[in-house]
Amino acid sequence: MNEAQQILFMQIRLLRMMAEKYSLSLKEAAEIFDQYKVLPFIRDGFGIFHVEGDEAVFEEVKDFLKAKGAAL
Repeated sequence: MNEAQQILFMQIRLLRMMAEKYSLSLKEAAEIFDQYKVLPFIRDGFGIFHVEGDEAVFEEVKDFLKAKGAAL
């Protein structure tokens, strides 16, 4: 799997985690990710994120969203 595929796979896993942990539909979670530009954040941080587990990366995503003013 090349890096672009790994990034996409991570973005999808985190999107699903967001939906599950906050009882959102995938569409609702995707709208939040789009509104707050979470997918580029994951892509840009992949160099560090790929050595961390999904839970740790999800914590980074939550911190990013809170810093952007998202109500979680």
